[in-house]
Amino acid sequence: MTQYGSRRLMDDFVKQISAVGFEGLDMFDFQIYGLTQMFGSIEKYQEYLQDHGISKIVNLFRGIMYDPRVADPHVRETHDEIVESTRRMLGMWEGLQIENLIVMPASLYADTDPETPVTADKIKAAAECWNRVGEASAEFGVRTTGHHEFFCAIRTEEDILSFYDWTDPRYVSFFCDTAQHCIAGIDPVALYEQLHDRCSGFHFKDTREVDTTGAFANRPDAELMAPQTARWFYEMGTEGGLVDFPRLMRALAEHQFTGWITVEHDKANIGGDYAESTALSMWYAKHVLREIYS
Repeated sequence: MTQYGSRRLMDDFVKQISAVGFEGLDMFDFQIYGLTQMFGSIEKYQEYLQDHGISKIVNLFRGIMYDPRVADPHVRETHDEIVESTRRMLGMWEGLQIENLIVMPASLYADTDPETPVTADKIKAAAECWNRVGEASAEFGVRTTGHHEFFCAIRTEEDILSFYDWTDPRYVSFFCDTAQHCIAGIDPVALYEQLHDRCSGFHFKDTREVDTTGAFANRPDAELMAPQTARWFYEMGTEGGLVDFPRLMRALAEHQFTGWITVEHDKANIGGDYAESTALSMWYAKHVLREIYS
């Protein structure tokens, strides 16, 4: 059971993250429905968070189930549905005070055509889609920002940079997930250096593994079906972690990044515990990262 399962669990969750020093919260769009039932409205939930020391919901992750027949960024015929469904969603929850709408900018690699999984035209089509979505979200004061999982079709450094070359910086930002890029064989610090002027936020988490078995193409879930590891994600500062967080913080200081940084606990219950992960991550943020840049 997660915090979305009951009011008691939500109370425990919010009290803990507030007690250790977190100030904001990210969530998926589909979780709002349960919160509306639990609190009466999303505005009431935001008031509840503020009463417990959490200032706002910062980022909302758009949970689109991509299907080339209905909604898929590389299929131009489906762009209207992606744009309009996003506009409807933001209009329905206009009371949200979010800053970023996080999107996976392409379908799962496993769902692409095996003959031509990623092509320049498909990346360009995805860029056209998110330019339109970003223009629509801007009407609500929200930035559309791309988050590249290691199993996303747009996953390599070359393809990611091509995607941002084709997107309009006014409407599409870059969201850096440190572990996901590492797993895909990309140095997240070097990628941030190249896209720092487009970066709207971070998911800070660590990993001990680079995908060496082609897990990015596994069905139905690349993270859970990997033959090389049962657990991809760890807290910042984990022994054997591949992400150089001190170096990344120095890069943030150099480029004077002033946005939010999200600590993400991704499947921390696999070989771990969400509550413990929360406390360990904030300890590292306070005692290591804050000493470098805050």
